[in-house]
Amino acid sequence: MAKRSGLTEILLGQSAEGESAYRWLYGALRREILAGRLRPGTRLPATRDLAAEYGLSRGTVVTAFEELKAEGYIEGSVGSGTYVSKVLPEELLEVRSGERQAEPEPPKRRLAEYGRALRAFPGFSGMGGAPRAFRANLPAMDEFPVTLWAQIANRRLRRASMTMLMGCEAAGYRPLREAIAAYLSQSRGVVCTAAQVVVVSGVQEALDLAARLLVGPGERVLMEDPGYIGAARVFDAMGARMVSLGIDEQGAKLPGSEAAAKLAYMTPAHQAPLGVTMGLARRLEWLDWARRTGTLLFEDDYDGEYRYSGRPVPSLQGLDRHGVVLFAGSFSKVLFPALRLGYLVVPEDLVERFAAAKSILNRHAPVLEQTVLCEFIEAGHFGRHLRRMREVYSERLGVLLEEGRRQLAGMLEVSEIEAGLQTVGWLAEGLAGRVVAKAAAERGVETMALALFYREERERRDGLQLGFAAVNPREIRRGVEELARVLEGLRRG
Repeated sequence: MAKRSGLTEILLGQSAEGESAYRWLYGALRREILAGRLRPGTRLPATRDLAAEYGLSRGTVVTAFEELKAEGYIEGSVGSGTYVSKVLPEELLEVRSGERQAEPEPPKRRLAEYGRALRAFPGFSGMGGAPRAFRANLPAMDEFPVTLWAQIANRRLRRASMTMLMGCEAAGYRPLREAIAAYLSQSRGVVCTAAQVVVVSGVQEALDLAARLLVGPGERVLMEDPGYIGAARVFDAMGARMVSLGIDEQGAKLPGSEAAAKLAYMTPAHQAPLGVTMGLARRLEWLDWARRTGTLLFEDDYDGEYRYSGRPVPSLQGLDRHGVVLFAGSFSKVLFPALRLGYLVVPEDLVERFAAAKSILNRHAPVLEQTVLCEFIEAGHFGRHLRRMREVYSERLGVLLEEGRRQLAGMLEVSEIEAGLQTVGWLAEGLAGRVVAKAAAERGVETMALALFYREERERRDGLQLGFAAVNPREIRRGVEELARVLEGLRRG
């Protein structure tokens, strides 16, 4: 027979004729443990609940539990719950191995081309504790107003209506889309209506949607080189034919006389990973080229919210008059990574297609988080948080630049960027980025060699990516000191 408890489903089978309730319960639970269906660490129902579900006396259940505990099958105490033992006795393991048949060979799966091309893109799980120097692509989460966010979340949940609990349209919670459109218009120069905004889990999902809808196997995609690894993995999985775009002091170079592509991916606000900001003239050249060739531009507003110097440059989308730009951004880098909310602004003629794709892939973004973020923006908290973080990050960048000039001169030149959460350190001739990054990791310093971001082998200056936003000034100073020791040791060796 099968009954469902509040904690786990247990299939205990039928009792043998003449078998006592106690022996049946004891034997059934033992078999479930030996078979692995009750896994080590699984919490068992309370004796009172189990007795009620199976029509047994509580004393019968307690007796069975006590014998299982005495033999090492289960463990626990009154008030803390009862669990399957994490380490089973040796005799139980021997019984189990004797009862089990040899494991069959796993079947050879015939994956589609997309499945064969997929490569996992790592996240931030497992990176607990205070960030070490020079962890990149993270905001200062210790500065985030968690209490305020929790208050808004509690209030929204208490007032949740049936409509909110049912979900929202595929493109996202309408009030949030309106708030995003207003914010982008004011701060990023984006020209759009709320109807053009699609709420996504972040830029990674926006890239996936764009690739699914616009890029077929073998079709050309232009990609900054060096460039964002996450974008390259999306296009590779789709079977796109990648064409590299070189980077100079103005950002991504135009492809010249080459034929048009279906899509061109770029990070004009803060080129990933070099940190270059694309100038106005180069932006206008790209828009003219896209209009003439029929290529869509995917503008990833990578770290565009944080600008420390220089005059603000309008977004590509804000300069676009012919509907050739997709504009994407994420709140994960601004607020906290686990939020998983971002936006994609699409030309009006593509809104329906992108909403349809979103509805098929994951229906819509989580509504509660959208309502909380909406109030966070509308109440002015988002704007205040951005202003405060600009000051914090500007100070931390200043510490990195000052310490770099003082301790790394002649070995590593830290680039003075205008925007972003990380910068680049250019290595002196004879020092290899991969070697330096490995040696630095052994001293508790996180860096990424720029070579990891390149697709094509070419003559290039070697360097490291250095994050500073999530790292406090004391840790930045420690990181520079350790990096100086590493570089001095490698140069002498």
